Amino acid sequence: MTRRIETAVLISGRGSNMASLIEAAAAPDYPARIRLVISDRRDAGGLSAAQAAGVAALAIDAKAAGGRAGFEAALDTGLRQRGIELICLAGFMRILSAEFVSRWRGRALNIHPSLLPAYKGLDTHARALADGAREHGCTVHWVTPELDSGEIVAQARVPVLPGDDADRLAARVLAQEHKLYPSALREVCLGLLAAQCGLGSLSTAR
Repeated sequence: MTRRIETAVLISGRGSNMASLIEAAAAPDYPARIRLVISDRRDAGGLSAAQAAGVAALAIDAKAAGGRAGFEAALDTGLRQRGIELICLAGFMRILSAEFVSRWRGRALNIHPSLLPAYKGLDTHARALADGAREHGCTVHWVTPELDSGEIVAQARVPVLPGDDADRLAARVLAQEHKLYPSALREVCLGLLAAQCGLGSLSTAR
């Protein structure tokens, strides 16, 4: 395979999902190339992990950039300068503006630790346990201006076991995230390539 979708991963922390994507993309037949990792935190552990894997890594400090607008302008510039076609949010803890999301509509994926539409937002594992849920999981979805509400690409389910606490449940879900995200990205990129999509046509509304 010669044509691959140029992909960036946005992180805020250790980047365990980022690492699973980089590992998957190392296969010669994988349809995405992880070209860039960007963090909103200079101390994010995932930055050094990306560099160790041979992937360019960039930190953009929102305060130094002049707040949200400056951060998103720098983010957009960094992505476009490197020819990025698709973004994967992976533990990226900033809420992007509707303007930025609209600019990248149909070109940004996110992974969320719940079976959407259930438990949008934070503290998903504790909330699932508090509700007595028997099943939990994770979702890859397209990013839209409304938080955790874009079209679902793929989901993975895990049982909620007797004696579970939020940490144990989170660990079981995270193990599935590391499998689901590379698989979902692969299918998305294969579809884009099959449709002979380039940067312009990747902006199909989702």
